[in-house]
Amino acid sequence: MNQLVTILAADGFSFMRGHDMRTLLGPMADWDAFARSWSDLGLDTYMADGGRYRKRRFGAFGASGGEPIHRKPDQPHYQSRDYNPLNGGIARWFDPILPDVATGASMTAILATCRTLFEQLAPTRDWHIEVHQFRIETRSGEAGRPTPEGMHRDGVDYVLVLLVGRRNVQSGVTSIRGTDGRDLGSFTLTEPCDAAWVDDHRVMHGVTPVEPIDPAEPGFRDVLVVTFRREDDAA
Repeated sequence: MNQLVTILAADGFSFMRGHDMRTLLGPMADWDAFARSWSDLGLDTYMADGGRYRKRRFGAFGASGGEPIHRKPDQPHYQSRDYNPLNGGIARWFDPILPDVATGASMTAILATCRTLFEQLAPTRDWHIEVHQFRIETRSGEAGRPTPEGMHRDGVDYVLVLLVGRRNVQSGVTSIRGTDGRDLGSFTLTEPCDAAWVDDHRVMHGVTPVEPIDPAEPGFRDVLVVTFRREDDAA
């Protein structure tokens, strides 16, 4: 944790391999069931590019002072068009994250680790937290676009992108750029729990499209995206 804090403070991002991430997160007894829940996501119907390659569930959480992280009532996800010129500017309602997923050991460990880390980087203990389950699908002749808006910031303070699984896909390279456009690094999330940590104020991130390795079979890329924003700045 201390090394990760140092890297994020210095560089604004960090890539972490799955075995290191699992050590950081600690026990996640329900991981298999957690990962299987990605097979029960609803279609994202807000894609302005007309794509039907993205499925998702969404949930909002909060953390205040020393109190445990709690789930907030179901609410829409909103980004201004300044941050998401493709799909932003409207309140988007998605299927909610299922209760057993939201309160399970894996989600609890992930959110608690994020909170511990981010509270060492920012002088606050009050957070608005958003959690997204994404499945990006691809098949022959149809690439899946994990970030159809391109290189972007999310309009939050910190972001975790955690790979849950991928099947029959190639590419999906996560790239980081400075706000001045400089390329700072790239990394492909290939194994469960491979992760990218991002200081959203300091860098932009994006992911290249995925395509099937075997064109005769469909493929998918499953990720969990967690964002933390200071509660005073939350809508």
